[in-house]
Amino acid sequence: MAAFEIRNLSFAYPNENSPALEHIDMDIPEGKITLICGASGSGKSTLLRRLKTCLADHGKAKGEVLLFGKALGEVPEAEQARRIGFVFQHPDDQIVTDKVFHELAFGPESLGWDQRKMRLAVAEMASYFGLSELFMKNVSELSGGQKQLINLASVAVMRPDVLILDEPTSQLDPIAAADFLATLRKLNEDLGLTVILTEHRLEEALPMADMLAVLENGRLIAYDEPRKAVMRIKNSDIFDSMPAAVRIFSALGGKGDAPLTIGQGRAFIASRIRNSVDITRKIEYVHGDTAVEIKNCWFRYERNAHDVLCGLELKLYRGEICALLGGNGSGKSTSIALISGRLRPYRGKVKSNNARIAALPQDPRELFAKDTVSEELAELGSDETETARLVKFLELENLLERHPFDLSGGEQQRLALGKVLLTHPDVLLLDEPTKGMDGQLKRCFGELLQKLRSEGKTVFLVSHDVEFCARYADRCALLFRGELAAEGAPREFFSGNFFYTTSAAKLSRGVLDGAVLAEEVVECLRQ
Repeated sequence: MAAFEIRNLSFAYPNENSPALEHIDMDIPEGKITLICGASGSGKSTLLRRLKTCLADHGKAKGEVLLFGKALGEVPEAEQARRIGFVFQHPDDQIVTDKVFHELAFGPESLGWDQRKMRLAVAEMASYFGLSELFMKNVSELSGGQKQLINLASVAVMRPDVLILDEPTSQLDPIAAADFLATLRKLNEDLGLTVILTEHRLEEALPMADMLAVLENGRLIAYDEPRKAVMRIKNSDIFDSMPAAVRIFSALGGKGDAPLTIGQGRAFIASRIRNSVDITRKIEYVHGDTAVEIKNCWFRYERNAHDVLCGLELKLYRGEICALLGGNGSGKSTSIALISGRLRPYRGKVKSNNARIAALPQDPRELFAKDTVSEELAELGSDETETARLVKFLELENLLERHPFDLSGGEQQRLALGKVLLTHPDVLLLDEPTKGMDGQLKRCFGELLQKLRSEGKTVFLVSHDVEFCARYADRCALLFRGELAAEGAPREFFSGNFFYTTSAAKLSRGVLDGAVLAEEVVECLRQ
């Protein structure tokens, strides 16, 4: 039986010329994992919100959505609240209480469960998710990954029939994201829970999905088992976001079902090469003058708390793109806050050499204060020609009259980036800038950063997107326990790592040592 039946669904936002969704027809199977992907602004989040009445956007809708054979509009909202769990993109958007155990009990309590049933459900779910050590903690003390796990547990405790997640790993580091997705798979396998999610992190999400739906400009262009569906979208913009194994398979003319996992991809690569090759080469990094220097900086958020930064030493040079990587809670965002002057170390110094510094925060919504996208961009009083050029580049033309908070996560990220770029900074600080971006937009964004670098700008980004950093950074560094554990040019940096590296490096390890990008693997195999 289908969990959801979507029949000829179309939707348009107020005052929009083109629909956000157009004639969507699909049956989402019960007890399976359905992954929905597409370029930023393709309608993914809009579609998910149509699956729960209280979250549906205001606008003009046509068509029908059925929940287990019954029209969704006829299912009472209290029943929807229990049967349809929803996990949002931003962990803090969903947390409503102060303690972890309060958060787990909030849903059952709101549904009027008696104390005995509620205590048993909370205890069971805390044990299932391994939350014993976090149970009595303040949610404000948790990392982003822990908060998102609490959100998942607080939804699962109500024993829903369907679990819907809108880019749930966008705030998480690669290891935390993999753990979160593994938990989703476990919920599906152990409980038979129907899971529907959108993701840009397809390397981990695609192999675990039973069905793949691909949206493009509000239309459903593919819907099938993942290994079949990916080969039908080779000419689509979203194909750049597919796992490295899929892209390598396609580029080399592979026939049949595409490999999705690292293991499947390694088997395909091994079948194409007889002898291992090492393409590693030492790169001498030549840098410009120092733009910003962090000298022996120590920082903690409270007097008696532990140190987040422990004698951090880092130089940023003019005309370079420097990427800082590390797990959640390692101090990456704190480093940006110190450079921007928003925070001050209790020991050590930050020297900025009178550079103009602008920062893009991890949550782009912090920069929004106006009612429309056009008003946000006009706020800085920049030249109209320059603003128009930036609007076109960031693909914001069709969003100018939308409220910033009505945009998707990727669209909000692009708008915030535009506001920051219009300040003409010497040093650009970016906190998770590719969050919510599809592969094509990442490529355009990376080319923009390279253009800024060629103009002598300094770009410093902290990111969990190892593929983007490997492709566009001049220098990468790993932050661990408040200090730098390693740094170097991308090839040297990533080819030496075993876990914290690109998918292409994992696919080719032992066969094409030193390759860190998918196109390098393709080029070597062709030769």
